[in-house]
Amino acid sequence: MMIFKFAKPVAWLLLAFILFITVSPIGLRPETVTTVDTDRAGAYILVGLAFALAYPKQWKLVAVLLIAGAVAIEYLQYLSPTRHPRLHDAGIKAMGAALGLLAGWVINRWRETVIVSG
Repeated sequence: MMIFKFAKPVAWLLLAFILFITVSPIGLRPETVTTVDTDRAGAYILVGLAFALAYPKQWKLVAVLLIAGAVAIEYLQYLSPTRHPRLHDAGIKAMGAALGLLAGWVINRWRETVIVSG
C-alpha cells in the first residue's frame, strides 16, 4: 500500500515538530480552537499511529520509546524559562501515544490479514 511508504518520514517529522513545540518559548506555541490537553493528546495519537505504521515489527520497542519519550520531552521544558513541565501533561501525552500505537497495531493486523488472504 502506497500510503505506508511515507510513514517513516511523517513519523520523524511529527516527532521533531512535537519536540520543537514542547521546548520552544510559550509564545511560539500555535494557537488552536481546542484545549491544550486535546492538542497534546491529538499530537501524540498521530505520532504513535505514524510510528506504529512505520515500524510494524518493532511495535513493542516503539511503544516503550514513545511513552518514555513523552515524559522525557515534557521534562525538557526545564530548559525553557517560559515553560513548566507537569506530570499531568506527560500523562496526557503518554496516553495519546499509547492510543495511536494501538490504532496502528490494529491497522497493521488488518493489513496482514488482507495481504495473506488476497
